[in-house]
Amino acid sequence: MRWIVVDGIDGSGKTTHALWIKKYYQKKGESTLIYFHPSEKIPGKISKAALKKSGKMMQLIAAIFFIFDVLCSLISMKRESKRYDNIIFVRYLMATAYLPERFVDSGYNFFRKLLPTPERLLLIDIDPVIAHSRIAARQEEMEMFEAPDQLEKIRKRMLALAKNNWYVIDNSCCDEESVNQLTEILERWDREN
Repeated sequence: MRWIVVDGIDGSGKTTHALWIKKYYQKKGESTLIYFHPSEKIPGKISKAALKKSGKMMQLIAAIFFIFDVLCSLISMKRESKRYDNIIFVRYLMATAYLPERFVDSGYNFFRKLLPTPERLLLIDIDPVIAHSRIAARQEEMEMFEAPDQLEKIRKRMLALAKNNWYVIDNSCCDEESVNQLTEILERWDREN
């Protein structure tokens, strides 16, 4: 089973890239399961609700329940790994970039050691202005980290963390260019393993 993580700031195109990966492997006759975080499970719903509010307490609640949500997905993945050729997590380790500044590096390193980590890690990068316009186009209530200044801050943190096995895809351009970048990475991974 291949395990792939697709991470990035809100509005970067994580879901789109995960679906492109699923389609890529479907063409090869392979099955793919995608876990989205926060999910529709109870911990994910609590995390989402906290993100719609503001303040340090809500930030902490969102983070704690996000972790529980991911743990639920890891347990589920263990059960489902025999049924699927590929499993994709949309949001995983880079969620630590949303922690208060002083905890970002230590949080990332802690979770990287504590949690299982795949070798296939994708960071979808995008200009925060483009990301914000995509988020606004959804016409949904904004989350605490979806303001332009927050998107810029989180993006910088993610790019700083994206070392050791991370592939960064620039999604600020057209879909065709992003698909080409993604396909090259998937082909490289498939050749290596």
